Amino acid sequence: MPNSRLAFSAYIKAQTGVENVYFQPPESIKMKYPAIVYSISRVDNKFAENKNYLQFIAYQVIVIDKDPDSDIFKKMSRLPMCTFERSYTADNLNHFVFIIYY
Repeated sequence: MPNSRLAFSAYIKAQTGVENVYFQPPESIKMKYPAIVYSISRVDNKFAENKNYLQFIAYQVIVIDKDPDSDIFKKMSRLPMCTFERSYTADNLNHFVFIIYY
């Protein structure tokens, strides 16, 4: 299945060069930075004749980096079907939040 979550994870790694990519990591995980954390944000279905004929999955992707001028942020912002939502700082780390359809 080409649009699986694992395919999305591999796509993000390939496009950004970040190896530390996590899907909904539990708090017990000790993350290494820079990192990318993602989760499913929403599912958009298209219907015709009372049937679902097309589905788009949107992921919330958070780039976490010590560098406020992160190159990873710049790479993510250029990806197709990707929009920048907001940024914030927590625990002396910069968080850049994106929504991307894959």
